[in-house]
Amino acid sequence: MADEQQFIEDGLQRTQIDEFFADELGRAGYGGMEVAKTPMGTQIVLKAEKPGMVIGKGGKNIRKITSTLESDFDLDDPQVDVQEVDEPDLNARIVADRLANALERGWYFRKAGHTTIDRIMEAGAKGAEIVLSGKVTGARSRVEKFNRGYIKHNGEPAEEIVDHGVATAVMKLGTIGVQVKIIPPEAELPDDFEIYEGVEVEDYVAAEEDETVEELLEGEPEETQSVTEATVDEDAAVDPEVDEEVIEEELDEDAEFDDVEVPDDDDVEEELADLDEAVDEELDEDTEADAEELMEEMEEADEEADEADESEADADEEGDEE
Repeated sequence: MADEQQFIEDGLQRTQIDEFFADELGRAGYGGMEVAKTPMGTQIVLKAEKPGMVIGKGGKNIRKITSTLESDFDLDDPQVDVQEVDEPDLNARIVADRLANALERGWYFRKAGHTTIDRIMEAGAKGAEIVLSGKVTGARSRVEKFNRGYIKHNGEPAEEIVDHGVATAVMKLGTIGVQVKIIPPEAELPDDFEIYEGVEVEDYVAAEEDETVEELLEGEPEETQSVTEATVDEDAAVDPEVDEEVIEEELDEDAEFDDVEVPDDDDVEEELADLDEAVDEELDEDTEADAEELMEEMEEADEEADEADESEADADEEGDEE
């Protein structure tokens, strides 16, 4: 059988056993059960307001319950242990059954609800809530709530801390569902806190001997000093001869650059001046050559223009003679 199917089977079996105990032990004040499977068999712990009625005269009822668990629910060697509920008014299952019985006997729902929740808070509960749903007073269904103290409705505290109880009251007009939630007085909520008045800080600070609060607030100088001393000792553990060899090698590498001569500023300026003069001479020679070429081109152009004028004049003279 798969694990998921096994979980479903176990949950269904647990619910059926719980319903069987609720029907069989309703008059004894059934307050819930715990089932644990052991190598020796199945251990069942019953919580009841009246354990004598569960056991019966000479153990008659408990033997009947054990045989029914073996035959109807296929439990291997069931071992039933009955425990008495210390405070019935703090058990949600018992309170819900009581309230349902009160409604069936004709109690007005508002009186029954306030009386029940007052008894819960008087027993020391941190908070409680009662919800009645159904045809409470007339033919139309509605929901009535009674709250006292502090109650959790969701989250992990609502599942782990809050005690839930459900019962059903069968009335002439219809059924009424009864839901009861109780936070017991010993419950530790995640948002709880305590305020101490008139208490010195030294009583709640884990201080060492001969150590004041001021030293704790300033820090721990002794530990820091020991840490610094340890780091100094680690640094001192380095071999000094190795450091000297490394320093000498660095000096030798730097000495290789001592042979390089660095020119003076005057020599650099003289070299720059010589370069400027050489550039100027090259520029002058280039400009003179360009100027000569331009003059020659201009002279040739003038000569061509004169020749063209002379040819035009000759042509005009020949035309006049004709």
